[in-house]
Amino acid sequence: QVQAVESGGGSVQAGGSLRLSCAASARINCEYDMSWYRQAPGKEREFVSIIARDGSTSYADSVKGRFTISQDGAKNTVYLQMNSLNPDDTAMYYCKAKCFVEWGSLDAWGQGTLVTVSS
Repeated sequence: QVQAVESGGGSVQAGGSLRLSCAASARINCEYDMSWYRQAPGKEREFVSIIARDGSTSYADSVKGRFTISQDGAKNTVYLQMNSLNPDDTAMYYCKAKCFVEWGSLDAWGQGTLVTVSS
């Protein structure tokens, strides 16, 4: 019932920037927590950033000061502005949309978008 679709990945040289987008949709009215995770080859998926329903944000220590999460006015599209990228940021980036309804919540993961940073 909830979907998340990412876009914006690509290849960039170290020091460059990329902006990822994630659009969430649902057949029901939702308030969303939207978050980004990433998974590098051979590693576990890790948290990157979240923007909650109330607009509060949080970041992994590894991206603080370089990445910025934001959302559109409708609060169903989230952006991840990634600056000062380095090869350690190379990963598949996944968006997670948590849809809150009266009776609980529903989670949806996007298909992932690949970010490759070359040195």
